[in-house]
Amino acid sequence: MRTEPDIVIIGSGVGGATIAAGLAPSGAEILILEAGAHIEDRPENRDQRAIFQRGHFRPKEIWYEAGGAGFNPGNYYNVGGNSKFYGAVLTRYRREDFEEMQHLDGVSPAWPFPYEELEPWYSKAEALYEVRGALGEDPTEPAHSHDYPHGPVPDEPAIAKVRKRLAEIGLNPYSLPLGIDINRWLAKGKTPWDAHPNSFDGKMDAETAALTVALEYPNVRLQTGSRVTRLATASDGKAIETVHYVKDGEERSVSPKLVILSAGAVQSAVLLLRSADGRNPAGLANRSDQVGRNFMNHNSSAVIALSPWYRNDSIYQKTFGLNDFYLSDGAGGPPLGNIQLLGRVSGAILKANMPTVPEWLLNQVSARGIDFYAMSEDLPSPDSRVMVDGDRVVLQWVRTNWQAHLDLVAKLKAVLRKAGFPVVLARAFDKRTPSHQCGTVRIGKEPNEAPLDVYCRAFDHPNLFVVDAGFLPTSAAVNPALTVAAQALRVADHIVKEDLRS
Repeated sequence: MRTEPDIVIIGSGVGGATIAAGLAPSGAEILILEAGAHIEDRPENRDQRAIFQRGHFRPKEIWYEAGGAGFNPGNYYNVGGNSKFYGAVLTRYRREDFEEMQHLDGVSPAWPFPYEELEPWYSKAEALYEVRGALGEDPTEPAHSHDYPHGPVPDEPAIAKVRKRLAEIGLNPYSLPLGIDINRWLAKGKTPWDAHPNSFDGKMDAETAALTVALEYPNVRLQTGSRVTRLATASDGKAIETVHYVKDGEERSVSPKLVILSAGAVQSAVLLLRSADGRNPAGLANRSDQVGRNFMNHNSSAVIALSPWYRNDSIYQKTFGLNDFYLSDGAGGPPLGNIQLLGRVSGAILKANMPTVPEWLLNQVSARGIDFYAMSEDLPSPDSRVMVDGDRVVLQWVRTNWQAHLDLVAKLKAVLRKAGFPVVLARAFDKRTPSHQCGTVRIGKEPNEAPLDVYCRAFDHPNLFVVDAGFLPTSAAVNPALTVAAQALRVADHIVKEDLRS
């Protein structure tokens, strides 16, 4: 009798948790190895000084730039991954994002399959994550075979006022598709959910929406505190034979039939590179020399609009977005990107970046402002890459399409001034804030151009799949979580049909 699991899933973020939910009904024995632990229900979860000023939850980890300087990357290691802190915006890529798109700074390549291939799985992912939204408001919205499972999260009065002003000047504000049960969230505390950790408080993250479903099946098991260190191949260098990991300071191993790597775009690439062996000297799945390359991280900025005549008494704020400059700059020029509200930025949050300013004064500023997030596509480049240097993780991020992002911020500032906000300030995010890291183990049609096939199976290793944001061939300019979840469900269906039939 086989005592080893049939499938080992490494990581419990959106990719790992969602594929576990898709595979669970198959009856296959599934072991999920998660390096971190559960986020406990503690007062710090809603304490903005603890979260933003003291960095209570921020991992104590250092990565390195290619030149050797170290920085704290802000990636989280816990059950549910980064989604425990995410803004819960669950947006589909636009149909055009699957096609070749000309940008100001270059070309965003076409996906190896069209939007229509993923559309049914988008609908399934929206159902799994209980997405709240409204069709018919966003002209760029691609075709849906099903409506959103729930109606949109309502605007608070101060936010509805700004949405109305933007519509009056000719824009098309739309309700953000959100994975949030707002009544449950607010019952626990009157705070926004964006960047706040979730302990089953109403945010539909990877743990609460997908992993909970998977763990209802007796054949699925989660093992926390289990950090995978290496994947070992069989003697021919092909099949993954053993997963090595450390738990409680003890080195352990497991030998499943299938391995699904879902450690995140950076750590999945790191693990493949660190698992190099005699047959695979450049790292696993790396015949194409693309593992770790094409790292993408959205160009993004916080934009705060201020007016002495505006009073923002909202709690959560984050309910609408703008795609008027998504497919073009609004005047026939190249695409610029997506705009959406940030979660409400309080004085306590502002003080994290302005520590010498009194918090009471920052609260006065916050009370007269509204906070937006501008996001532009980062184009894939082989020179933008994740590397390893012994125990060090080295990140060489080469920004692309930055001028388009500056143009997007300028457009946003102009429309906000027109909407009645005379002062508009902007601040760009840097590499310390993970702005949707992706692209390091991308899918493609040919093994000489990509590590993975269209079902996220490694061309070089028939029993290895990589299912996290690393597989994304492009970053588009919207939040990637729903696309990762949709592909995870598509891959799970393929594995059940092709790999688990016997």
